Amino acid sequence: MSFTYEDVGATRETGFCPPGFHPLHVRTRIGEGERVFRRAADAVSTWEMHRAAGLGVETAADRAAPGVDVTLTLAGVIKAPCRVVWTVAEYRRAGWAYGTLTGHPECGEEAFVVERTGDGTVWLTVSAFSRAAKWYVRAGGPANRGFQTAYARRCGKVLRQLCEPENEY
Repeated sequence: MSFTYEDVGATRETGFCPPGFHPLHVRTRIGEGERVFRRAADAVSTWEMHRAAGLGVETAADRAAPGVDVTLTLAGVIKAPCRVVWTVAEYRRAGWAYGTLTGHPECGEEAFVVERTGDGTVWLTVSAFSRAAKWYVRAGGPANRGFQTAYARRCGKVLRQLCEPENEY
């Protein structure tokens, strides 16, 4: 399958949004400290956060890595094929981004990055650029963008819950 947009990997550049696409940027405080950062990074990179947020995740890989294909499903009905386009695993930053493939209801890219700032605060940032690819997404218009923002906020809430001490593995 092929990517459905030209600027593959562009979510690495903070604030970039190609013409004709809608930007998304949602930042959520997850907690504090090294333990929270490591737990959050693991939950994001192993698809655990996505599953806990209610999406089906179909992939042969245990972790996000460049070139890994993943199909996300919503309510078992809407299938969204994607491919991981980049990852980051640094001392204070970890995460990845996927790009949409043929058959995805939208086209564009979405990144999920966990960061621990200098004061120890851990944040999840979900950033994306997208536009409709299927008729039902076009018909949803602004409501669809609202859904995407709500999902990004849900990811933050779910990740915060996964990082609570009683939810450690």
